[in-house]
Amino acid sequence: MTTPSRDQVRRAPKVVLHDHLDGGLRPATILELAEEVGHELPAGDAESLGRWFSESADSGSLERYLETFDHTVGVMQTGPALTRVAREFVEDLVADGVVYAEVRYAPEQHVEAGLTLDEVVAAVQEGIDAAVAAAGGRIVVRQLLTAMRHQARSQEIAELAVAWRDRGVAGFDIAGAEAGYPPTRHLDAFEYLQRENGHFTIHAGEAFGLPSIWQAIQWCGADRLGHGVRIVDDIEVGEDGSVRLGRLAAYVRDNRIPLEMCPTSNVQTGAATSIAEHPIGLLTRLRFRVTVNTDNRLMSSTTMTDEMHALVEAFGYGFEDLRWFTINAMKSAFLPFDERLEIIERVIKPEYAALMAEEPARP
Repeated sequence: MTTPSRDQVRRAPKVVLHDHLDGGLRPATILELAEEVGHELPAGDAESLGRWFSESADSGSLERYLETFDHTVGVMQTGPALTRVAREFVEDLVADGVVYAEVRYAPEQHVEAGLTLDEVVAAVQEGIDAAVAAAGGRIVVRQLLTAMRHQARSQEIAELAVAWRDRGVAGFDIAGAEAGYPPTRHLDAFEYLQRENGHFTIHAGEAFGLPSIWQAIQWCGADRLGHGVRIVDDIEVGEDGSVRLGRLAAYVRDNRIPLEMCPTSNVQTGAATSIAEHPIGLLTRLRFRVTVNTDNRLMSSTTMTDEMHALVEAFGYGFEDLRWFTINAMKSAFLPFDERLEIIERVIKPEYAALMAEEPARP
């Protein structure tokens, strides 16, 4: 089996389902936007600021990790700022070989300077549209509107997602610290979305364990699990290598519920000890519906190329494995079936075939 080079991984078509808008800003942009609004930053140049974000996020604590967003959200409070951030966000995805992306953020966090929720979504869509047009159709991008699980605006955000679903919004999400804020607190929003035939994913099984995953699926009806890494707590691996799945893990695998896995981020927040020991290896071997994602490119100092190449190095994955992750993600996208199929058949499969046909690089 040919081992993909980093350059080949970069050129491979990629699909990202779990990527936070407020976690993917360019450090230079943060500096410029902060100066415009008088927001004080912990560093005065782009290189130092980028390093501060990654070091602060690399603490092993989800709560500390989430604190870094004070500085990104703080400079994303005007329409022009949101449009710029969204445009650059998509430009960076295109440069990384991403062909389909779902970009998530919490509109309720961007209204401090007087924007309405509707204006927030419109500003983000304007930036996305500009970048997609400039890319000449190379990428398809949709928004996921997130409600913060410690707040009480989830019904409002769910209704916003439905209002915008034919104008660029593909679905809904809840995010924030899991402990103490179970997804069932937002049951009304999820039941509303189900009645409206809406799609939604739920951050679950990252910092908190199986009860969070169980509630997200069995009480709230999540289409996908944001992270879901703790599903391994319901899997027993014997000394002889035999595997026994508990009822929840078996349900997740049997029903092909997608896991939005973010390896580097999980190591940073302490949900996994290293890439090599990340449960993604076991879950892939057991053929769960595993997808690979970046979570927050700024905080984790990562890209989809970085994530996939790290898996190649840690687990010896080849082109077939990377294609499997990519098709898993495209199958799991909140996009109409025919549009998903077209990207798989016309972009992902042919471009992987071309990469696999290349002569292996000489040592």
